Amino acid sequence: MPNPKDPVDKKIILSGMRPTGKLHLGHWTGALENWVALQNDGGYSNFHLIADYHALTTNLDTSHIYEYSIDMVLDWLAAGIDPEHSPVFRQSQVKEHTELHLIFSMLITKSRLERNPTLKEQVRDLDLGPISYGYLGYPVLQAADILLYKGEIVPVGDDQLSHIEITREIARDFNRQYGNVFPEPEPKLTKFARLPGLDGKKMSKSLNNAILLSDSPEDVKKKMKKAVTDPQKIRKGDPGRPDVCLVFTYHKKFNAAEEQEIRRGCESGQLGCVDCKMRAAERINEFLDPFRERRKHYEGKPEEVKKILKNGEEHARTVAQRTMNEVHQTMKIG
Repeated sequence: MPNPKDPVDKKIILSGMRPTGKLHLGHWTGALENWVALQNDGGYSNFHLIADYHALTTNLDTSHIYEYSIDMVLDWLAAGIDPEHSPVFRQSQVKEHTELHLIFSMLITKSRLERNPTLKEQVRDLDLGPISYGYLGYPVLQAADILLYKGEIVPVGDDQLSHIEITREIARDFNRQYGNVFPEPEPKLTKFARLPGLDGKKMSKSLNNAILLSDSPEDVKKKMKKAVTDPQKIRKGDPGRPDVCLVFTYHKKFNAAEEQEIRRGCESGQLGCVDCKMRAAERINEFLDPFRERRKHYEGKPEEVKKILKNGEEHARTVAQRTMNEVHQTMKIG
């Protein structure tokens, strides 16, 4: 693992996820794909956060947080995250996150947080009712997560863009008030930032419309059979409209080599929906085979996974403490 004291001339990336257990294809297209590509680019220094404090904003039950964290780390490793170059760590194990969150909370108003469109969308979609102070301040803690490591690039799904804008505002306000400490991070989206679920809605385990990165080949096929298609294409022979078909979206992402062939077969009616779904399932399974192999390796070595977390947390604490020392000096409170 790189020495955090070494001079850093790479762009810094901080990205993370709440520990909700096993991940799905939407996590890959919305974030993980970017993480792996940027890690392998060579011009970036990556930090990957298990946002276990963030998990409390919608669920106060902590009985499964560690289990879910490990499951998520297994999927990160299976997807190609290399902990030797991209340390992974739990937010709760680096106390500087909460200190910087407190400082940042003084720099933003309640009304600004209430205007956050992502907040409004989540309250509606999750039917949350009255929300907690912690949930309202979710983007402020996220800003602390990013800026604690002076993150310059944040790979995210498009639903998080408003949070990144709040982070940029907080960085500007801190720098203007106390002195230039923090960069203004930029979001980085993938082409397929939001992959729809099998029912056409946002992919989510809670909606039971997700293909997991750890699903077996048989599970992928069973799930694909339930995928919605063009409602006007009822039987084989009917001309279809691939641009309104969910399954064609999957082909575009996981079967680009046959995309035009699939389009012609759909539009002409020669390709039936069942065959189209099974071809998509085959390509998705081919894509997931290396993930399954790497996940199986780490599942059999739990102590290795624990060591990866321990090393990542030590690395993160060193960087976080250095940033907070700078914050204290700039604010003249340390």
